[in-house]
Amino acid sequence: MGRGGVGRGVAGTLAAVKILVVGTGAREHAITRALALDPSVTGLHAAPGNPGIGAVATLHAVDPLDGTAVAGLARELGADLVVVGPEAPLVAGVADAVRGAGIPVFGPSAQAARLEGSKAFAKEVMAAAGVPTAEPRVARTVDEAVAAIDELGAPHVVKEDGLAAGKGVVVTEDRQVAVDHARACLAKEGGAVVVEEYLDGPEVSLFVLADGTDVVPLVPAQDFKRALDDDKGPNTGGMGAYTPLPWAPEGLVEEVLETVARPTVAEMARRGTPFVGVLYCGLALTSKGVRVVEFNARFGDPETQVVLARLRTPLAGVLHAAATGGLGALAPLEWSDEAAVTVVVASEGYPAAPRTGDVITGLDVAESVEGVHVLHAGTALDDEGRVVSAGGRVLSVTATGADLAQARERAYVAVASIGLAGSHHRADIAAKASAAS
Repeated sequence: MGRGGVGRGVAGTLAAVKILVVGTGAREHAITRALALDPSVTGLHAAPGNPGIGAVATLHAVDPLDGTAVAGLARELGADLVVVGPEAPLVAGVADAVRGAGIPVFGPSAQAARLEGSKAFAKEVMAAAGVPTAEPRVARTVDEAVAAIDELGAPHVVKEDGLAAGKGVVVTEDRQVAVDHARACLAKEGGAVVVEEYLDGPEVSLFVLADGTDVVPLVPAQDFKRALDDDKGPNTGGMGAYTPLPWAPEGLVEEVLETVARPTVAEMARRGTPFVGVLYCGLALTSKGVRVVEFNARFGDPETQVVLARLRTPLAGVLHAAATGGLGALAPLEWSDEAAVTVVVASEGYPAAPRTGDVITGLDVAESVEGVHVLHAGTALDDEGRVVSAGGRVLSVTATGADLAQARERAYVAVASIGLAGSHHRADIAAKASAAS
């Protein structure tokens, strides 16, 4: 059914819809998997996708950063909705190009995506909206950065202003490490850094869908940024995640909506740059209350993998409602009572210098474990049709279970069956929460 004929069923679901998903990672695989399970989706496409996504969607060799090409493909397919997954295409204005072609798109404009594309801009918006966050200092010279590092004190938090794939942040007690990171960021063309006060307390990820006016929250999750167990090693794009959070305070979601999400979306609308898509609220539950660590302008990875594993409401209608200003009329989302855990399998050398091209085995065995599905992140097919590693984070092994303990057990049984030379993963994803619940 073409764009003019999208029909609505009950509870905001769609009668029939063709969807194009833009991106290549495990987040996009999680999205396409959820859409493939939605009976309203009559055509599912991805650009450019990956071998895992290719099992549930038709792949198209289109540059995800080329807005004209993406919009052209969407028009050619008769897509009723385009879902832009990664941050780089959003900041590059791909959603603008698709909207300009008259096609509904789930994802913010380039101007609105600056909430992720520039940490300094995000701080400015938070200040205007009265959103609680860490006290910042924006530095554009090494001298300014050093002064801010000394003023705010240890632990030092230094963030690259622009996109850094989740790896542009250094949190350290070592002043020299902080200064060196600031200097490296500032050496880039147009470089700037944000030096912040350190926020104590556990971190929470909450995705909030926005249609420019209304907001709808998903369930909270927690991810694990450090490469090694016990939160040691370098920062990564994320080594695992879980949901629900048995330790999260009652009323947390509503508090975040009232103090963070709604004021931010209202401020963006006031500026004439309405935010449509996912406002990823990275939060710290500090001794002084909830504080925003960062905003992202898209679904987080690997949290999306566990959040969508628990969503029972058909995804297509939810994303279409956000893209077309219909969240206010959307029925309440329905969620499974099960827990979900994702363990990331990373290639040798990740995150510093990931090795690629190694054959991956055992995927079918992993997926035969009850409650498990394997999402491809950095994979490709070699000349012999074998699945090989093609990035740092290679797979997201996701499991559901009656509780966190069962979901964890299933995930790690599946991980153990996967063969990838030199690969590594964390063994403690959701361990503390599982033991305490």
